[in-house]
Amino acid sequence: MLREPVVAGMFYERDSYALKRQINNFLINVDKKEKPTGIVTPHAGYVYSGKVAGEVYSSIEIPETLIIMGPNHTGLGPSVSIMSEGVWRTPLGDAKINEPMAKEIIRRSKVAKKDHLAHINEHSIEVQLPFIQELKKSFTFIPIIFGESAPDRLKDVGNAIYDVIKEKNCLLISSTDLTHYEDADTARKKDTLVLETIEKLNEEEMLKYIQKYDISMCGWMPTYVLLYVCKLLGAKKGKIIKYMNSGDTSGDYSQVVGYGGAIIL
Repeated sequence: MLREPVVAGMFYERDSYALKRQINNFLINVDKKEKPTGIVTPHAGYVYSGKVAGEVYSSIEIPETLIIMGPNHTGLGPSVSIMSEGVWRTPLGDAKINEPMAKEIIRRSKVAKKDHLAHINEHSIEVQLPFIQELKKSFTFIPIIFGESAPDRLKDVGNAIYDVIKEKNCLLISSTDLTHYEDADTARKKDTLVLETIEKLNEEEMLKYIQKYDISMCGWMPTYVLLYVCKLLGAKKGKIIKYMNSGDTSGDYSQVVGYGGAIIL
């Protein structure tokens, strides 16, 4: 199955040469690249969140196998959807799904289902691929979309992921934006709570703050799973790379969306 891009020309440049220029404007030079277990990175239009994503991807060595997890914005498909075969196309080329690993995660999980409907119009995974393609010429990935909110069911998927990747060099990616459409000061306070729990690798505390303070973090589910699995894999800490909000681009700080980037070590 070929999954065509749906937000090329909207969230990022449609032309391959223009897209390469756009991405490289967001990449930075670092003295030493990290080898994280996982990363958290935003998925808004590049003009708003590209600086955060670019600094995260610039900071790491990208392995040949990736699991990219995002939230379900469309409501299509099952509560946890894994597209288990085919390729995803972007203006920079085609990215192949790791079919054996995808199918094995589905087999081991009671919750995750083989599905492509949740992925058809969902942008949260798609926008990660051009950054990866620009920095890593050969890789395979497993796309997982979450609409599930029950912690025990999220852990079921996390356990299946862990069982499949525990002996492999695989990077987990959670695609998420943070607070949506609040003033910048309020957004920063709420997002700081979330980012501090990511630093501590404490997914339960993150969920507690999200519920207590009504934090509109769209991708808390994949981030919950990422933190849970990274700890199983031996990760000890999170490191915040960059935080911005949409007002830093638009100049309007009355209603912003927050963007945070982190690596898990």
